[in-house]
Amino acid sequence: MKSAYDIIIRPIITEQSMEQTDINKYAFEVARDANKIEIKKAIEEIFGVKVQKVTTINMQGKVKRTGRFPEGSRRSWKKAVIRLTEDSKTIEFFEGMV
Repeated sequence: MKSAYDIIIRPIITEQSMEQTDINKYAFEVARDANKIEIKKAIEEIFGVKVQKVTTINMQGKVKRTGRFPEGSRRSWKKAVIRLTEDSKTIEFFEGMV
């Protein structure tokens, strides 16, 4: 069985995701085989918050050139956007970023 730290890989720190922290939305990179129920339980276990909704997006890897002729690609990954309940505390990791 996977632990919560195997499901949640890293937080996504971008300008757009930092603006959404005002409305209790946080973005994370998650394991590709994780479902919404596993993601919700992992977030609640790691950060001690109440999750209202989980939205997942499969991000396709981009094709990139590495010189004149060879072509490679970035890896594909899965993103989860977490919406917390209004009575839940905020995730402290994102506090100093905004």
